[in-house]
Amino acid sequence: MTAGSRGDVAPFTGLGHGLALAGHEVTLVTHARFEPLAARAGLRFHPLPVDPRAELESSRGRGLHRSATGVGKLVRVVAMARALAGRMTDDLVAAARASDALLLAGPLGPVGHAVAEGLSLPSLGVHLQPLAPTREFAPPLLGVGSWGAVGNRAAGMGVCLAVEQVFAAAVPEVRSRLGLPRIRPAAALRTRERQRWPVFHGFSPLVVPRPRDWRAGLDVAGYWWPYDEDAQLPSRLRDFLDAGPAPVFVGLGSATVPDPERLSAAVVRALRTAGLRGVVQRGWAGLSATGDDMLTVDEVPHSALFPRTAAVVHHAGAGTTAAGLRAGVPAVPVPIQFDEGFWAARLVALGVAPRAVPLRRLTSEALASALARATRDSAYRERAETLGTRIRAENGIEPVLDAVNRLADRGN
Repeated sequence: MTAGSRGDVAPFTGLGHGLALAGHEVTLVTHARFEPLAARAGLRFHPLPVDPRAELESSRGRGLHRSATGVGKLVRVVAMARALAGRMTDDLVAAARASDALLLAGPLGPVGHAVAEGLSLPSLGVHLQPLAPTREFAPPLLGVGSWGAVGNRAAGMGVCLAVEQVFAAAVPEVRSRLGLPRIRPAAALRTRERQRWPVFHGFSPLVVPRPRDWRAGLDVAGYWWPYDEDAQLPSRLRDFLDAGPAPVFVGLGSATVPDPERLSAAVVRALRTAGLRGVVQRGWAGLSATGDDMLTVDEVPHSALFPRTAAVVHHAGAGTTAAGLRAGVPAVPVPIQFDEGFWAARLVALGVAPRAVPLRRLTSEALASALARATRDSAYRERAETLGTRIRAENGIEPVLDAVNRLADRGN
């Protein structure tokens, strides 16, 4: 069960496919617009009614662009998500009634855990970001630097409580429907922690080592790659790649931006200033580029494209960050909001990106300068290739499969 944008869904197609290959029946429960992703991976599907793209493009969603980063933006997003949460609960309960165990992504953890408890189903957390509080770094969802050990942990608790608040209205209704007593959001969070509810994190320990102060039951499994067997590039894109030097990929995934035309023009100027060809992904931001040295594409498999690029410019969402690391190519992160600042900082710290160029401060000059460093200084390529080789050797599905098998054994 997961909710959000494509990046919050695609990794679970690979995880689900791996569980299915091991003999489990897997249903992906998420927004209806992502049903084709489940179908390609051979998974069953149960739709949720909210369309995340329509919400981001609504006046309420566009209002997020006017928010400052950090706490202010998180408050706005919690309010927006809270208004939508109740529309999904009927389908979450219906899907759970047809299941033997629930795997819950971070955004649905509070309500999913209540559903599992009410139906006496075992459950696991499957998170794409490190959500649990730690002294070692500030909460990724705030997109800020460290506040010191005490501040980091306190802020982490605050973010966890904010996530609980998303379902503050929906959870009591679910608990009442399923015959459970009322419980305050903070008490529900404490209960999960006291029970050492198991959570697996779908990122590499090479990228974010497991924090030393995490409780038992919080494990870093390794990346879950989107299902992409037999991934093929469109012939038009293959022809473009073959026609000249390796280009730079530019894409902002499911992020939206207030002025696509202005941003597209700045990207093209930056690429040409740096003497680079570009493959620009339209995405939800609506980017575009024209000319013999540029190609605009729609959705393409990152696993097939990224290894053929000179560098990748992206919003530093968890999924696209992972895809660039897997390919072993340098990056120029352009973080926009939430955890993207965290992943961008990790890329810089790992030495595979020269610097981050946040969207709010992006100019063609700043982007061109970062691109020149990323593509001309061989150290970035060498570090990226070495890290990519090590990441590709990991198996992030295996720890989750072992846990699911234990749940199945317990049920029998």
